[in-house]
Amino acid sequence: MYSKNYNTLPVARSAKFYLQIYKIKYNDQTSASTASTGGRALQTFLYLCIYFIFTQLMQAFIPSAGLGTRLRPLTDDRPKALVSIGGKTLLERAIQRVQTAGAKRIVVNVHHHADQIIEFVQGRDWGAEICISDERESLLDTGGGLRHAAPLFDPDDPILIHNVDVLSEISLEELLQTHRHNGNLVTLAVSRRDSSRLLLFGTNLRLVGWRNSKDNRCLWSADTPAVHPAALAYSGIAVADPRLLQLLPAAPPPYPIVPEYVRLAKDYAVGAFEHDGHSWADVGRTETLHQLEQQHRRHGKFFT
Repeated sequence: MYSKNYNTLPVARSAKFYLQIYKIKYNDQTSASTASTGGRALQTFLYLCIYFIFTQLMQAFIPSAGLGTRLRPLTDDRPKALVSIGGKTLLERAIQRVQTAGAKRIVVNVHHHADQIIEFVQGRDWGAEICISDERESLLDTGGGLRHAAPLFDPDDPILIHNVDVLSEISLEELLQTHRHNGNLVTLAVSRRDSSRLLLFGTNLRLVGWRNSKDNRCLWSADTPAVHPAALAYSGIAVADPRLLQLLPAAPPPYPIVPEYVRLAKDYAVGAFEHDGHSWADVGRTETLHQLEQQHRRHGKFFT
């Protein structure tokens, strides 16, 4: 476990304390109709302090340990996370992206050319705490990697999982709000687009299964397959309750994460956050990386 080295929580406690004092004084001495403008302004300010602190407090996991085989030969001498697009590495873009959503602690796992990522992360001030989950001995895949990194996370804050090779304009703030509003164990960003691997959702967009059209494999969360489920493509971004870490198998890694989502969906709420697929891209493929690089050179942005 770690000790938070940022001071948002004390500020939040102070805001709550003074708001309680104000309410007591307000209730005892005046009424809503006669409350002073200054008093109302103070109450509004304190409410906003609490709102922004508690709704934005989050941690993140950026899977970066993969071999990057789809990006060869670019990844022959560097990790996928340090491949550049638009003048920045994929890892830099992912870190900045999760920071905008309020991530104060960011965990990055490493394996392929691990030393390069560690040097890159340690070589600058990110404005957030960056922790390394070391998988140099063995590549653990997405599920095993997240479980291996469990000691680095705070047990109270949601975890934003953001693949390093994903670029998007998805509102991470809305994703987080949807996750909290629905009380899900996991909320998966998904869209309606062509993909050989699709997540299957039933009533209220709750996960019920997974299908691979290439080999006709299916996984179901229940013994009886759902009838006419909605088939949506996973976008490599999710928000998870920290309870997920202890629900993942401790051993034996490696194992992927999506089958675990399906397994857990039998007893826990695993939901969907549907977004516009036109402002999303998997740049883990050479052709897509080059296409978006050209798009950025012509228009100064990845999506038009």
